[in-house]
Amino acid sequence: MTGILARYEQLVASGELREDADQRRAAERLETLQQALNSNEKRGFLANLFGRQPGRPEGVYMWGGVGRGKSMLMDLFHETLPIEGKRRAHFHAFMQEVHDGMRQARENHEGDPIPPVAARIARNVRVLAFDEMVVNNSADAMIMSRLFTELICEQDVAIVTTSNRPPRDLYKDGLNREHFLPFIDLIAAELDVVSLNGPVDYRRERIGDLATWNIPLGPEATAKVREAFFRLTDFAPEDADNVPSEDLQVSPRRSLHVPKSLKGVAVFSFKRLCGQPRGAPDYLAIARAFHTVIIVGIPRMGPEMRNEAARFVTLIDALYEHRVKLFATAQTRPEELYEEGDGSFEFERTVSRLNEMQSDEYMALGHGAGD
Repeated sequence: MTGILARYEQLVASGELREDADQRRAAERLETLQQALNSNEKRGFLANLFGRQPGRPEGVYMWGGVGRGKSMLMDLFHETLPIEGKRRAHFHAFMQEVHDGMRQARENHEGDPIPPVAARIARNVRVLAFDEMVVNNSADAMIMSRLFTELICEQDVAIVTTSNRPPRDLYKDGLNREHFLPFIDLIAAELDVVSLNGPVDYRRERIGDLATWNIPLGPEATAKVREAFFRLTDFAPEDADNVPSEDLQVSPRRSLHVPKSLKGVAVFSFKRLCGQPRGAPDYLAIARAFHTVIIVGIPRMGPEMRNEAARFVTLIDALYEHRVKLFATAQTRPEELYEEGDGSFEFERTVSRLNEMQSDEYMALGHGAGD
């Protein structure tokens, strides 16, 4: 099996990828990590014979804006890494596994739950790869420093991760962020930070010919947002029934189920988001966690749906302020969604934002709260 750099060069030579200096530099760095991991794997027998593990290679933290090729490089890294002890994990699902493990450790009276949880995760694993590391709740933030210190420094697990943000901006302005700061220091000490922050948004190029607001409701509109999802996530259409879901932590005591969630893209129905009692914290959690949101089944709303309309306003405000890309299937144009009823005058601002969110200028913005 060839390494990531050779595979990257093959894709460039075939025209499937465009030559990109930042991507090449990241591929070269990941190739170095692959070689170190592969070398350690080959020395593993002698190391075990003498009771000593080979040295831990330095991990990699790749960050950059939406569409810069981070997920593509992570896919290539994992596919071309010729060792057994590798694991690719969705970050939110991984942290849910950690919380479940800690709860079980407490029930079993194992004392400090983090070391046994880290030991179980690290069993037969030499490298952990995460796509789109996002920290959006205090429960994760409070334990990440100790957990990853245990994984990296005690269990000798190399970490490879991608993020839309540089390490210093993770969990920015979050509750009790002071407890999270040691994790940022750990990244600086143990991971090589590589930026892919050039001007080209390759993901945007892939969706350039797809409408973001699709009307009327029906099979044709649904097919268009399905196509957007597959292009954004590289998920095979034939595996549509196996798209992963997740439970997004809104607060330490409450989570929100995301029916489809992959590589920073989330899919919801209007009924799930706005037909149930929800508020700004729910929508802010979504806006922080996902760079793209697909909403299906947006109806034309009358006066009897004033509550749904008010929630929709709050939802769009959160997505807009965090520059989230929106794809939707709707019954009608934004201007005709809510013409009469309490708050219909205020709804005009939402109409304006929905139209702006379809523009090339908005689609070119990076994910995250505006300045």
